Amino acid sequence: MLSPLQAELCLDVQEHRVCLIGHSHVALSFWRYPGASATGQTRAADETLDLTDGEWLVNPGSVGQPRDGDPRAAWLELDDEAWTATYRRTEYDIEGAAAAIRAARLPDSLAERLSFGQ
Repeated sequence: MLSPLQAELCLDVQEHRVCLIGHSHVALSFWRYPGASATGQTRAADETLDLTDGEWLVNPGSVGQPRDGDPRAAWLELDDEAWTATYRRTEYDIEGAAAAIRAARLPDSLAERLSFGQ
């Protein structure tokens, strides 16, 4: 999910106020407050969201193959008592991951893009 229109459709049918999503490989979030349309944006490392109000779709990004220009593994720290979510980044063995891709005889472009976060 990468657009506010897609987010709007999902927010219309999701059962919970806050939902974690994935697969885009991009750290981002979408939100909607009562009476407003859904909006969203990409998120940076150490950015914290206040999830106490509104409806949310939160994507932590990708531990493997981030595609937002930051090659570090992306993850999310969710505090379901304070209703906050903090985006995190962690260094990992990119060369080892690239070697595993090549050893599996996958396209070399998959290995090369890891160090660029693409």
